[in-house]
Amino acid sequence: MALTRKLAMSESAYKLRRSEVETYFDRTAADKWAALTSNSPVSRIRETVRAGRETMRTMLLDWLPADLRGVSILDAGCGTGMLAAEAARRGADVVAIDLSPSLIEIAITRSQQSNNEQAIRFFSGDMTDKRFGRFDYIVAMDSLIHYPLSNVIEILENFSERANESLLFTFAPKTPLLAIMHATGKLFPRDDRSPRIVPISERQLNAAISAADIAERFRIVRTQRISSAFYKSQAMELGTK
Repeated sequence: MALTRKLAMSESAYKLRRSEVETYFDRTAADKWAALTSNSPVSRIRETVRAGRETMRTMLLDWLPADLRGVSILDAGCGTGMLAAEAARRGADVVAIDLSPSLIEIAITRSQQSNNEQAIRFFSGDMTDKRFGRFDYIVAMDSLIHYPLSNVIEILENFSERANESLLFTFAPKTPLLAIMHATGKLFPRDDRSPRIVPISERQLNAAISAADIAERFRIVRTQRISSAFYKSQAMELGTK
């Protein structure tokens, strides 16, 4: 009974947080996110975020096979579709999902402009929805950073049941510097504030993964932190044993 109640509370917390993230990106920040993921001029703060995200995206793509022909990929939390577009250019069959219908519309428009629309199937919805099927690789770049550790493990459990080769994801590393930056972020102009993220201890994350059902099929292959002024994110790959 206690376990059932705990799981129900965790699911409820996930749904609430998911709704908050969807509202932010779909109604509040869609235009700003579109600008951030383009070549449009942005503030100095957002320039550092853009640079950090470009570095992270390149690294995650480098962790995938060079030849992606015949490979299926789920871009979980695809935003405006930049990672999905590059994977498709390398031959992958990509399903790209995001909570925000507005960002999906932008992603579809950009994909059509670059003649990538046939290689990418875009959907607005929940990245954990199993109806989207199985994939060789699942990539979740900066889409788990809004959730606490318990929800991150639940999402990774979900992904582990749907991935044939590996899971690539990022989390916000819990460091004293990042905590200070989050606190002082309130001093910046509203346009430069990022949505609330949840820093996670790498040690606690490793322990939680080892203790979860994920560990039966997947192991931590590598991890790498990217730091670009106001962008702090850490990538991790879980590969099949």
